Amino acid sequence: MTAIQANKPKKQRSLSGPRYPLLTHLVLIAVSVVMIFPLFWLVTTSLKTNPQAMRVPPVWIPHPILWRNFYDAFTYQSKSLGYIPFLVYGRNTLIISILVVSGTVVSNSLVAYAFARLKWPGRDLLFMITLATMMVPFPVLMVPTFILFQRLHWIGTFRPLWVPAWFGGAFNIFLLRQFFMTIPQELTEAARIDGCSEWTIYRDIVLPLARPALAVVALFTFMGVWNDFLGPLIYLTNQNTFTLSLGLQSYSSQNGGTEFGLLMAASTMVIAPIIILFFFTQKLFIQGIAVTGLKG
Repeated sequence: MTAIQANKPKKQRSLSGPRYPLLTHLVLIAVSVVMIFPLFWLVTTSLKTNPQAMRVPPVWIPHPILWRNFYDAFTYQSKSLGYIPFLVYGRNTLIISILVVSGTVVSNSLVAYAFARLKWPGRDLLFMITLATMMVPFPVLMVPTFILFQRLHWIGTFRPLWVPAWFGGAFNIFLLRQFFMTIPQELTEAARIDGCSEWTIYRDIVLPLARPALAVVALFTFMGVWNDFLGPLIYLTNQNTFTLSLGLQSYSSQNGGTEFGLLMAASTMVIAPIIILFFFTQKLFIQGIAVTGLKG
């Protein structure tokens, strides 16, 4: 009996397992503090005077607390651009985000459905070519794309920012294809036997089952468009068409004298919708990440 017990492999204790919950929580708390510190600094600086924001060593808690910075950020007068229409920038960003998210979800789900559920000649080869486009860096395509949009007379409009989203993207196609392949073929075969068309199967069977994956694609796309700076900088020329990312640049002065309190207040208002959106959709977002990661 003793020899049998001696030959039994000993279970290794994991430092992050249930035997060490305190260590696990301490590590998570430490990582959370590191991740939340930039947000804390952003919010506190938005409530400081400019001398406090520039002071060394830094002032951690503003005194006095200037809530007026948020109002002044709305009515800020730039030396180069004049009055900054913050609400106009927000409207432009929202319009572009809605158009891009809609185009991304529709186009990528259609292409992914064709790659995952339909059989046609050259499907696998074309899918490999689609994935290969992910290896091409954006700077390589930036000049040819600009020339194309310039010849279409789209420079200075929103169209270069949202029209390409309606033609699919390799990463989102791959993500949705992997999820669609996990849906049992028996469901679609039964629908075909009942006389359903491919469009009906896609719309009434596949899309409702793919809600978590579609939510992940939509949220990632929305965050990318909302924070995009390079695209609007290249294609937008009129101040009335600027987005929030371009508007934030107007708060900084190239010759010194930047009002950091107003800049941070404007930045706080820009990222607030993203944080609010995540809190309302985090359950669906985490579910989509888990499902696509485990079954994709």
